[in-house]
This record gives sequence, structure tokens and C-alpha cells, in this order.
Amino acid sequence: MNVEGFVRDREASWRELDELVARSRRRFHRLGPDDVRRLGSLYRSAAADLSLARRRFPRDPVVGGLAELVGRARHAVYASGSRRGSIVRFFARDYWRFVAERPLPLVLSAVLLFAPASLAGAWALHDRPAATGLVPSQFRPVTGDRRPWHEVPAGDQAAFSSAVLTNNIKVTFVAFAGGITLGLLTALSLAFNGVVLGAVAGLMIGAGNWVGFVDLVTGHGVLELSCIVVAGAAGLRLGWSIVDPGRRTRAASLTAEARRTIGIVLGTTPWLVVAGIVEGFRATLSNAGLGAVIGVGFGLGALYWGLVVVLGRRSEAGERLRPQVGADAGGRQPLRRGLEDVRSGVA
Repeated sequence: MNVEGFVRDREASWRELDELVARSRRRFHRLGPDDVRRLGSLYRSAAADLSLARRRFPRDPVVGGLAELVGRARHAVYASGSRRGSIVRFFARDYWRFVAERPLPLVLSAVLLFAPASLAGAWALHDRPAATGLVPSQFRPVTGDRRPWHEVPAGDQAAFSSAVLTNNIKVTFVAFAGGITLGLLTALSLAFNGVVLGAVAGLMIGAGNWVGFVDLVTGHGVLELSCIVVAGAAGLRLGWSIVDPGRRTRAASLTAEARRTIGIVLGTTPWLVVAGIVEGFRATLSNAGLGAVIGVGFGLGALYWGLVVVLGRRSEAGERLRPQVGADAGGRQPLRRGLEDVRSGVA
């Protein structure tokens, strides 16, 4: 084979690789699934061509041009972005993937929170004195017997709402940290908070203050309860990594899962801040009417879970494609070895 025939046979694939590299600009999400797979295949082929060219045509200019192409392709596959890019990528993609990748802990966390809340609410409606004794003192001013909502002092309303916000933030972090106890503290924290939430709801509804409950809780509560469910799921995942480490040691399994769950908590924190901001404007929302409170509360909840579904699923699909770029047809040999093979051939 002479160099002209070699270039004629391979030039089309080199041009295609060059076009894919230019389109990707080191970001896989710019390419579709088929193009990502094609990029990996063309990279392997070009690396093999470079190895062959260096052996048979070491002094020909085609070697330099092909080496430059393979180098750019390698950067497209392996180079990492700046730290700023990684932070943006985390909040725009990775966080949502971490939340969405394990739906079972999310469901279990929600059940542990809302099932006790439902039972406690029904209990509070039928046994008011006993339920009142269970409710923390800071929540009692708004649960007065048969007191119309408009007669509850503004100070008591503000104190109750702030206490709910503070409590939910504490529960969020306790639910995550409880994962180190094999998830037992996480489960207890979720269940207890559900009981308190249900008892307060039952007492307020039983006292004729259902409007007040919706007013005080819905605006920031839907988003906060979502954060609690997500943090609880992170704690359960952390605990399960100790119970069932798979083929890894428990320490290695805990370390690997901790990276993800800590990421979940860090990514959830800004949403708690958003809930706090909404609480800061609670009086304004209340003056706008119950419809505005419900709209803001459920709107924020829908936004959050919509991002989990859309961005989480999309990012998860992208992650499944990434290993295929770096592996051969059998999924075993990473593309990184392509250039190493070329260099060893030259040596």
C-alpha cells in the first residue's frame, strides 16, 4: 500500500471525524446518541490509522496531519471542563440525575413521610386532646379550638410559619445524616415529622382553620416537603450502601454513595433558600388571596419535579452513552489506550 492509496481509502472517515469534533466542542450533549457512538468508532479507527501511518510512512506529511486530528478527537472525548463549567454542569445536570437515578428510595421516603401524616391527621380529627399533647408548643397557637382563622393574631401566624420553615430545614438535614445509622434515623425522622405535620393539619382543620393551614403551609411547604423527600431518599441510599455493598467493601460502597448523596444535599440547599424567600413574602401572598398562595406553592413544586423528570432523565441517558465512546465493541478497552498503542508503536 502506498501513501496515496492509504489517504484515498481513509480520507472520508477522517473528514467525518473532523466534523464531529468541531460540532461537539468537547461537550457530548451537542451530539445525538448516534453521533456520540460514531465519534467513538471514528476515533478508534483514526488512532489505528495513525499507528499504521507512523510505521509505513514515518516521514510523510500525512502523519502530522493525522496526529493533529487524533489529538483533537482525544480531547473531545476525554478533556474535562473548567471548574466553573463543572459547577454549572452540576446544578444544571448532575444534581437532577442524582435525584432521578434511584426512584425507589424517593417513593419509600415519600411513603415514610406522608403515610404517618395521613394517619396522624385522621387521629387528630377524632382525638383532639391527645393530638394536642403531641404537637410541639410552637405550633399550638394556631390550633386553638374552633377559633376562626381571621382571629388568629398576625404574630402567631408568623411564628407558626417560621417554626414550620425552621423545622423542615432541620428535618431535611437530619434525614440525610441519618443514613449513616443504616437509614434507621432517616426513617424515624421522616415518620415523626409526618406525624407532627398530620397532627397539626388535623387540629387546624378540626378547629375550622383549614384555610389557615393551606395559607401558612402551602406557599413554601410544597417545595420544602419535596426537599425533605429528596434528602430522605439520599439518607436511605446512604444506609443501603452499608447494608448491601455489593462486590465492594462496605467502606468503598459508603464512600462512593456518599459522593452522590452529599451532592444531592448540596443541590437541594438552594431550593430550601427559595422556600425561605417565599416565606419572607408570606404576608404579601396572603393578601393576594388563597389562590395566589396555592398557585405559588404548587407551581414551585411542579417546577422542581418537572426538572427532576426532564433534566434527570436526559442526563441519565447521556451518562449511559458516555462509556460507549471510551470502549471497544466489547465494552472493555477504553479509547485512552488508542494513543498509547500509537506511541508504543512509534517507540
